[in-house]
Amino acid sequence: MKISSILIAVLIFLPTATFAKVVDVRMVDTTKNGGPGFVPDLIRLTPGDSVHFVASDLGHNVQSIPGMLPVKASSFGGELNNSFTVTFDKPGLYGFKCSPHYFIGMVGLIVVGDTHNEDEIKKISHPGIAKSAFENIFHRLDEGEY
Repeated sequence: MKISSILIAVLIFLPTATFAKVVDVRMVDTTKNGGPGFVPDLIRLTPGDSVHFVASDLGHNVQSIPGMLPVKASSFGGELNNSFTVTFDKPGLYGFKCSPHYFIGMVGLIVVGDTHNEDEIKKISHPGIAKSAFENIFHRLDEGEY
């Protein structure tokens, strides 16, 4: 009797339970496009999900980019050569970079829920190849290619 009551309770509440996911993003020396990068560099999450940035190759880190966060979202960052996990609770777009390789385009974008801040973060200026890397990422985002 006790086991069947527990089973019934689980079956009733299971459909309403939400399970946060963790997405691995590798920091690598060579991507399919050539240079260093994040794989993947465009990630879709729901609020409460996490990204585990994996230090697959040495010499990389992850840092949020000032101005490329939703309002009231906290900045984030990990140490060079270390894996790092961050949970995203606020909806919107989050831009991130590898500090040593930002200039050569090692950047990425996280979509949490919606893209309400897209227009604002597209106005942020980026150095060197990071500018065209973000143009490519935003093109894929707008085309739904992720």
